[in-house]
Amino acid sequence: MLTDQQIIAGLRRGDSFVFKRYFYEYCHVAYYMFDKKYELSRKENLDFMSLAHQYAIYLMEHDWKPLEDHSPTVSLRTWMINGFRFIVLDALKWYKKEYGSLTFEDYLRSFDTSQDLRLNFNKVVLEICDSTHLDRTSRTILVMLLVDGFKTKEVAEQLGISSAAVSQRFSALKDTYIIPYFKSHFDMDFDMPEVMDVSDSVAYEETFHPASGSVVSAFRHAEVPCDFNVEYSTDDFMEKKRTTPERIQQLAPGEIFVFGSNLRGMHGGGAAYVAYRKFGAVMGQGVGLQGRSYAIPTMQGGVETIKPYVDEFVDFARKHSELTFLVTRIGCGIAGFSDWQISPLFESAHDLDNVILPEGW
Repeated sequence: MLTDQQIIAGLRRGDSFVFKRYFYEYCHVAYYMFDKKYELSRKENLDFMSLAHQYAIYLMEHDWKPLEDHSPTVSLRTWMINGFRFIVLDALKWYKKEYGSLTFEDYLRSFDTSQDLRLNFNKVVLEICDSTHLDRTSRTILVMLLVDGFKTKEVAEQLGISSAAVSQRFSALKDTYIIPYFKSHFDMDFDMPEVMDVSDSVAYEETFHPASGSVVSAFRHAEVPCDFNVEYSTDDFMEKKRTTPERIQQLAPGEIFVFGSNLRGMHGGGAAYVAYRKFGAVMGQGVGLQGRSYAIPTMQGGVETIKPYVDEFVDFARKHSELTFLVTRIGCGIAGFSDWQISPLFESAHDLDNVILPEGW
């Protein structure tokens, strides 16, 4: 039995035994849990190996640091299971063939991955408190829970009320002020079904026995590739049909992910969140090239306010023929515009071979 440190070291050096015995087995436990909840195995491209490979690629891109930084109070197995759920959530969004959403609670849990995200969110919460003229108790609850990180019980002690009262008040404030503000200002949608929390995973660990489980037995007899040098290219697809793929999980060399953003660069939902998580979008930067992505603001007003940014993008693409730009359906999500409103803005890009547009644009 290897220690957590030995497992992580084995994954870093590509040890096939460690991948088979620990990484794949832990992922299979996670897949079994979420398959029961979301029926993943019945959905195209949401099979175990596809999701496990995606998780492995993400971890390798970050030099396995997400595992190395796991909480000492949680086992590595449980930590990996809970990390796998974010891969599942992303995959479910793509499966719905639109840029989906996270619950507000999942968005809160993502703070630990980015100090910039935390600082921006804190600032916005304070702005909401100021703009809505909340009473002292309501403001204290929001600031202590969302900004300062206190627990409900600690807030209750501070205010001299019950924990239940704090929870009820917070729920009402969240639904009335916080979520609507984020939906209207930051192109976010929080309607994804709830996912399991750490306690669910721990409970499952205690009752799941890999040696006798039929799921793991089937897994043990399957071929488990350990070569993660996955090659992916959209070149052939683009030659046949010059449209942006509906599902962009990886980019070929020289490809840029073009997404709709907000001017403040709060990449917390929709395609912007995908750009932030996968393709190098920078928190706080709402316009232009960043990493392997390009932001076009869509949340600041009508279509006429989007056009200058689209023109700027087309000019940029024209000057950078060495890059290929995959344009997503910007503005057609929570921003509320339709394809027929946005697609004409890209008419000047039709003669550019390095700008790939959505079908129908």
